[in-house]
Amino acid sequence: MAPDSLDSLDKDDLIALVKAQAELIGAMQARIAELEARLKIPPKTPNNSSLPPSKGQKANRPDNPKKRRNGRPGVTRALCPNPDHVRDVYATHCGNCGKSASPENQPRVQSWDHVELPPMKATVTRINRHGGDCTCCGKPIWAEAPAEMPPGSPFGPGIVAFVVYMHTKHMVSYNRIVEMLKGLIGLDISEGAIANMLSRAAEPFAQAAGKIAEEVRAAPVIHSDETSARVEGKTQWQWVFGCATAVLHRITPTRGKAAVTDFLKGARPKVWVSDRLAAQGGHAEHHQFCLAHLIRDAQFAIDAGDTVFAPGFKVWLKRACAVGRRRDDLADSTLERYARDLDRRLDRLIEARPTTAAGSKLRAAMELDRDKLLVFLTRRDVPPTNNVSERSLRPSVIFRKVTNGFRSAWGAKVYADICSIVATGRLNGRTALDAIRDALAGTTIPTPA
Repeated sequence: MAPDSLDSLDKDDLIALVKAQAELIGAMQARIAELEARLKIPPKTPNNSSLPPSKGQKANRPDNPKKRRNGRPGVTRALCPNPDHVRDVYATHCGNCGKSASPENQPRVQSWDHVELPPMKATVTRINRHGGDCTCCGKPIWAEAPAEMPPGSPFGPGIVAFVVYMHTKHMVSYNRIVEMLKGLIGLDISEGAIANMLSRAAEPFAQAAGKIAEEVRAAPVIHSDETSARVEGKTQWQWVFGCATAVLHRITPTRGKAAVTDFLKGARPKVWVSDRLAAQGGHAEHHQFCLAHLIRDAQFAIDAGDTVFAPGFKVWLKRACAVGRRRDDLADSTLERYARDLDRRLDRLIEARPTTAAGSKLRAAMELDRDKLLVFLTRRDVPPTNNVSERSLRPSVIFRKVTNGFRSAWGAKVYADICSIVATGRLNGRTALDAIRDALAGTTIPTPA
């Protein structure tokens, strides 16, 4: 209000104005205190949150002089147990006196392997399908096309599997695949033909992924995680659901619970293993939180100034993880004793009352969800961390960074199915290329007994 206007106000108006300004000043002071408190909150880093390591600031290596490395005895490459060819070479004469040598007098053997890649060339088979007119009824007849070489695309499953493997697992672009096939095996192919290969392979891949989904849904313990994916210029989410024998990848528009319920289709496993994302909860009888994520949450509370709850809770989590690493060598009675000890220690920790907001928030959450911390000590098939899911998603994160996402929804679907096939094949001792070949042929990946 302008100073001249104040002179025209009476006493009551001035009192009302002062009260209104006092309320405004109080609100502004509260806002300033809130903003100042935010300035004291430590930044999120890979060490105190779920941020990936690539988001962290990497420190420069100190300029220390390099230490001289001590040598060690050399180790030769192990000989191949099943060589394709064996050549026995004998001396024909003595190098000193020139006398001829007999193979019977040469008992000593010096062996080594010579590994070579023979020249590669694509094999082209011309199919001449013959036909004519029936000599009895006069109607046209044609020979049956070979089942392994049907008409249509000229490229066999070996070429398709190689193209899919290079593009999805090694992030090789269509352009570079064209160059590779021309240089390696002398095959001329276009980028459009590669796209058509993936499109035609979508059906057998989807069938294989459907079988994998059924296997995961039927498992008693399921672990899950998610990461972002770019599809047609929009952010979607790639989920991974895994069990002991199979891994399923799905790309969906949502990060919410709908993605999980749509996958489960009414199934309810015994235990769910994941981080603390709300969408991951309530899908199983029991829930095991990832202790590695909680260690980073505790570190954030410590960075934010908590000295009451978070430091002891971090030590408690590391102790629990150490027991988890030794679990296979421990008896059931020993695990029960460790569980009781950890439970008593957690009781004492929760009795503390942190003075910082971050510490209080973490303590309140752990008091509410303490039944989700030690499930792995009651079931040996439950891991203490969600590291399996994070490792399953790591190749997809690299794929996203290299390719910048998918230009079509069907391409995203095919990629998720291939990830499922390759990851499940790896669990069952199959290479990525063999797993892709089996899926193209409609062969079920064998599950070990």
